[in-house]
This record gives sequence, C-alpha cells and structure tokens, in this order.
Amino acid sequence: MDVAMRSLAASLVMATLMGTSALAAECPGGRPDALGTERVLVVAPKEHARIGTMQYPETLPLADKEVVLSFDDGPLPPYTDRVLETLAAECVKATFFMVGRQAHAYPATVRRVYNEGHTVASHSQNHPRIFTRLTLAGAQQEVEQGIQSITGALGDARALGPFFRFPGLGRSRAVEAYLASHSIMVWSADFVADDWTHISAQQVLHRALQRLEEKGKGVLLLHDIQPATALMLPRLLRELKARGYRIVQVVPAGPDRPRTVTEPENWVMHKPVKPAWPTVLTAESSKPNAPSVQSFGWPHPFRSPLAVPTPIPSDMASLFDSQILARLAAAEPENEPMLPMSAGLWMQPVQPVPSFGLPSGLGELTVALSTEELADELVAPEETLASMVAASPWSTHLKPRPAAAKMRAAPTSVRPAHPSPLRPKFVAHTPDPNARDAPSY
Repeated sequence: MDVAMRSLAASLVMATLMGTSALAAECPGGRPDALGTERVLVVAPKEHARIGTMQYPETLPLADKEVVLSFDDGPLPPYTDRVLETLAAECVKATFFMVGRQAHAYPATVRRVYNEGHTVASHSQNHPRIFTRLTLAGAQQEVEQGIQSITGALGDARALGPFFRFPGLGRSRAVEAYLASHSIMVWSADFVADDWTHISAQQVLHRALQRLEEKGKGVLLLHDIQPATALMLPRLLRELKARGYRIVQVVPAGPDRPRTVTEPENWVMHKPVKPAWPTVLTAESSKPNAPSVQSFGWPHPFRSPLAVPTPIPSDMASLFDSQILARLAAAEPENEPMLPMSAGLWMQPVQPVPSFGLPSGLGELTVALSTEELADELVAPEETLASMVAASPWSTHLKPRPAAAKMRAAPTSVRPAHPSPLRPKFVAHTPDPNARDAPSY
C-alpha cells in the first residue's frame, strides 16, 4: 500500500508540474461562429480542496455567464466519440471524469480525449453505487486503482489531472480528508441535467438550460455514456452561444503554469443579479394626496361638479394664471351638508321582520322614514310595513302580527316555528291509490 501511495503521489506531482500540451489548443479552422472556449482557469488543489455548490460552500471562481462542462462515467464508444465530435465542432473544452475499468476497456478513446485538449480526471475504478458504504480502505482502493487504470490507458502519468468526483456524488469526510492529503481536488457540481434518469434529449436540454438560468453560471454535470446527452449536446452549445454564455476550461496549476489570481469571495456562489425595476421619483409630501368624499359628489353624487378644487403646491403656483384660478374658485358652489336634516328625513336602521318571509334575515335594512313617522316606527301597523316592500311573489306571506314582535330578540339556537318562503317545507304525502289525480314528487 505504501509503495502504491508513493507512486500515486509521484504521478500527481508530475502531472501538476508538467501539465499537458494540448489543454489550450487553438480552435482549428478559425470558425468565427463557433462557441469556443473563453479562457482557461488554473486552480491549485491544495488551496481549494472541494468545489461544487450542490455539496460544498465553495465553487469555481467563475464570472456571470461562465460555464464549465464536465462528463462522467466514460469512455463508452460510440457515445463518447460523438460527444468529442460535437465539442470539436464548436471548439469547446471540457473535463472528463473517467471510470478506471472503462478506461482500461477503451484506451484509444481515453487518449483521444486527452489529445484533443480536454482535461482528464478520475471517477473511481468500478463506480460503486454504494460508495458511501465502503470502508475507508475499500474507498482508497477504488481511488488508487482508478488512477492507475486511467494513467495506464493514457501512457503518461503526467496527463491525468488531480481532480476526483465521487460516484453518484456519494461523498465521505474520511475519503475527502484522504484525497486532500494527496492534493487531489474533489469536484461536485453546481447543477445537473438528470441525463442518467433515461429521460428524452429534449428534457435533458430543458433542465440543463433552466437550471443554468437559475444559477447564472457554474459547473454542469453530464454523462458522455448517455445517448440522450450525445443527441442534445449540439443544440445545448448553440443555445449557450445564443444566450451569451461562455465556456471555461479548468486545469491544475504548476511551476510552468501559475494559478489564476482570485479573491476568496470569488469562490462563493452568488445569485445572478437581475436588473431592478426603474424607480419613479415623486415630489415629497407630508401626507398622501387622498381624495375626500366630497370630491366624489357626496352626499349627492349625481349633482357633483365636473371639477373639484385642489390645493396647488406653492412651488407649482407659478404654472397657473392666478386670475383664472380666482374666478374658478368664486364660481364653485359650497359643499352641501352631509346630513340633509332640513329635508325632514332621518336614516333609521330597521330590523328584518318575519312578516317579510325572511325569518333569518339578510342583514339590517335601511329605509328612509319621515320625521313625522318616528313616533310610530316601533309600532307601525302591518299595512305601513307592507307598503314599503315592492310587490313580489312573497307578498302573499305577509300576515298580521302583534306590534311587540317587531322588536329584535336576542339570537337563540332554537329554530323559528314558521317556515321560510326561501326554503319551502315538504310534507310527506301518501297518495291515494284510488284517486285519479294523485300528486307525485
């Protein structure tokens, strides 16, 4: 184990020192309409051991509208080959987290990924789905064997980047500490497209773009072994270009490749800044300019004037002709009193009476009684009450009742004895079999 660890550490150190010559290859053909790779981000795993906001506080120091593409679980021809062709057509560089046994099975594809300038990283040896249930020794073995298989396929230990992504994102603190002690940066992701759930290519595209728009930037996790991913990738790259996104490639730092200068706050993901609504400037006022009831013509709305005088601020007075304003104010009638007591009317609430056929009432009614009738309003004869109600089908239910019954009694849980005309009472009826015209219900 010690010999293997020393060999692993030496391989990673050489990878950091030498780097790869094809990582920042120029776009062949000089296509002006290609998405391209905007820049190369050089990181130091010793300074930032874990990235990806899906699981960790930090992520890569990206500017708004910058995206890092990453692919897991490969290689697997022909899908990985098609992904590589699409990336090459758009001059885009990505990071491939390879499974060791897949790299051992398809070494030519592994070398093609590296030779075309992409970053190669490790994703364990066998991609165990229960990675979190492994013992520390078992997890270490998965990491070491995966690195050995990938470097064996590459034919050069310096070609492998010191990056690792847990299978299924099944992280473990013990394994994280082990990886950090060997200067291996753990990658999570900022958003995924769920392409491993066997959804359609259109759904993968929709989820990738929707979640990218929510984040504004970040690391996208895809799988180059999925047919839907290979099918939707060309359209995804076109959409990224149309929406103004830029591709960033990530490589490890070394003596001949200094790390990109960043600030600590650059490694923290912030929500995308959206343009604010324009601010409307209004004149300062001590109180809101709320209209009065008189401005609506109260208490006679149909006799309200067409214009209501409104105080003009002193700083606006110079905008109006003072003589015209004076003539308008002189011609304006005075406001009428709120309660026209001189008309001989008094607004008196009247409780609903059972003789209206509404035993439960529909709320308090307000009728206008003349001042001469105030003395009789509690003992008004039934004919007076009936004359206040317009003729209706319920007029036949008006029955004389004692005057005292007009007083409103306290509410009680006992139901009234008289039936309501709104809810007619049905009585069980047994028809006479000998009758010709027996009613039916």
